[in-house]
Amino acid sequence: MNAHPDFDVIVFDILGTMVDEPGGIRRGIRSLLPDLDDDGTEALVRTWYGHVEEQQREINGGRRPYADSTLVDLEAAARVAAEAGVDDEDAVRSLAGAGQRLDPWPDSVPALARLASLLPVVGLSNASRAALTRVNAHAGLRWHLVCSAEDVRGYKPDPEVYRLAIAATGRAPDRLLMVATHAWDLRGAQAVGMRTAYVERPVGDPPRAADAFDLTAASLDHLATLLGAG
Repeated sequence: MNAHPDFDVIVFDILGTMVDEPGGIRRGIRSLLPDLDDDGTEALVRTWYGHVEEQQREINGGRRPYADSTLVDLEAAARVAAEAGVDDEDAVRSLAGAGQRLDPWPDSVPALARLASLLPVVGLSNASRAALTRVNAHAGLRWHLVCSAEDVRGYKPDPEVYRLAIAATGRAPDRLLMVATHAWDLRGAQAVGMRTAYVERPVGDPPRAADAFDLTAASLDHLATLLGAG
């Protein structure tokens, strides 16, 4: 494995950055409600994300006891089903599972392999350990190490989640490059001293004018090229 002058480890967000999470949820909703139009489907996707984001804030704020992503996704699926007028526990469980049957972006697997030949690659996700096993297996993502926010009973952007990767790799924060398509995620990494790379995806949270990330890439392939990966 080659050295890199600026970084010792590359840390990746997974949901959204490496896999198309909204697309998987969208497919699950369409399977549940095949006659629903696009506007109705997107409204239910927003319901799902609204629940997840709300509950993660409640947990990080200490207003709710910790619940892992598998449980929160099940709640989100139940909320979507209720809004759609579906009362079927099996259907809700199937819909919740759609949050773990996520396809990789076209460049995710090959670019990850390129980068893994350059430096250790670490996945760092809000997904539970059980969910990550399914997500990574479905998408074909291969890591040197995977860290789940479940281990600190919180969610990004809680600083303790990023410190998981720092502690696990035994490197100074500024020797870790955090890669994400969510600008809020990169701000969280910056707050603990990590370096940052924004990767454009069709989903995610674009940078604001005030953001200053170390690298910006049009794709994961582009990032691999910027870093000199073969």
